[in-house]
Amino acid sequence: MPKLKTLSSAKKRVKITGTGKFIVDKIAKRHLLKDKSSKAKGRDKYGRVLGPANELEARLSLPYGR
Repeated sequence: MPKLKTLSSAKKRVKITGTGKFIVDKIAKRHLLKDKSSKAKGRDKYGRVLGPANELEARLSLPYGR
């Protein structure tokens, strides 16, 4: 059986935790930050865990983990 290819976009954007959950960065934290409160900016500091529907896509995009 041939090797499976890892999607480059997925390996740049998705991290796998030790327990097997997938974490991605939150959106809207690159520019226009002066309009956001410091509380909102603090909440966006850490990534978010993917839900079950998107987790399947991530799992297929990263066949061998990382």
